[in-house]
Amino acid sequence: MSVATPPLADATERVPLRRWFAVAGVALGTFSVVTSEQLPVGVLSAVGDSLHVSDGMAGLMVTVPGLVASATAPLLPVAIGRLDRRIVLLGLITLMVVANLLSAFAPSFAILLAARFLVGIAIGGFWALAAGIAVRMVPERYVPRATAIAFGGATAANVLGIPAGTLIGELADWRVAFGVLGGLGLLVVVTLLLLLPTMPATEPVRLRTLGEQFRNPVVRAGVLVTFLLVSGHFAAFTFVSPLLQSHSGIDKQLIGPALLAFGVAGIIGNFVTGAAAGREIRATVLAISALLATMLAVFALAGGTPIVAVVLLIAWGLAFGGIPVGVQTWILRAAPGSTEAATALNTAMFNLAIALGALFGGLLTDHVALTAVLWFGAALSALAALAVWRTPSARH
Repeated sequence: MSVATPPLADATERVPLRRWFAVAGVALGTFSVVTSEQLPVGVLSAVGDSLHVSDGMAGLMVTVPGLVASATAPLLPVAIGRLDRRIVLLGLITLMVVANLLSAFAPSFAILLAARFLVGIAIGGFWALAAGIAVRMVPERYVPRATAIAFGGATAANVLGIPAGTLIGELADWRVAFGVLGGLGLLVVVTLLLLLPTMPATEPVRLRTLGEQFRNPVVRAGVLVTFLLVSGHFAAFTFVSPLLQSHSGIDKQLIGPALLAFGVAGIIGNFVTGAAAGREIRATVLAISALLATMLAVFALAGGTPIVAVVLLIAWGLAFGGIPVGVQTWILRAAPGSTEAATALNTAMFNLAIALGALFGGLLTDHVALTAVLWFGAALSALAALAVWRTPSARH
């Protein structure tokens, strides 16, 4: 059912429809792994009550896979050597299926955390390979579009996957939610098995290859920008529900629709950034960094009414939706011969930023003020914009 990947077509040649379907299959994979990573946020209290642990302890269901993914992303490309990337991708999704089914039937919280550890391996490995595979499916001029589609699965997970999983957990049981996610993973396995061609390694990733990426000023800046933007976003977004209620005066029943609007804006931002990145990538990353910093600061200053808060939340979603595809495209263009190594470093930093951003946001909320997370996020995003602007090879 698999065929070898032929050389990339000339930039003027049309891309076979099957290739775009394969890129869409990768997007379905990113949808499933992001939903797997963040689903516990929506069922956290239910899991804690069922397995007799506190909400703080239950929060380890998010922290553990994030930390594991940050370690797996740079190490897995080294470990797999010359293995066919198609086989590795299928193996990682299969591992995710097993982990979600184990979560659904976990008799204790310790077993559940072990399952979440496996999810972290799948997440880090999949993200490290997925972007590079999408790039190899199309000619160079279509790379921003293919990257936007592949990363669009992550944004769609925030809009559809996580709310849907949360709703299933509320209507049925948190175990059912994990079981359904395992079923989605099986669908991804079948889809990739049918559509993805063989993907032999272009060149094995070695530990020294990872270190060499830091000599590239754009890769170095891109990894730093990812850390700053993602940390700043998650420091604030982790507490968006209490912010909308206590700071903006939005009724609890309207939080869901407000977050849905955020997610839809994120999808739009993802594809707008993908289109803009094809023309001027450095200016695009600079613009979304500045927009995120501005929206978070304005939210702290003027987001005290429901209407203004929702408008700012939508603009926030537009900015953050463009970050993954924008920074990833910037890095890929700077390291065309080392896409897996550069992507692995960026993926590791992305997942580490999620964990640390939420951690520092919690500390600020508990010991300073709820709105302090907005100022913290704005400051980190402003630093990211400065890092983009000051990158010499990007500026010229």
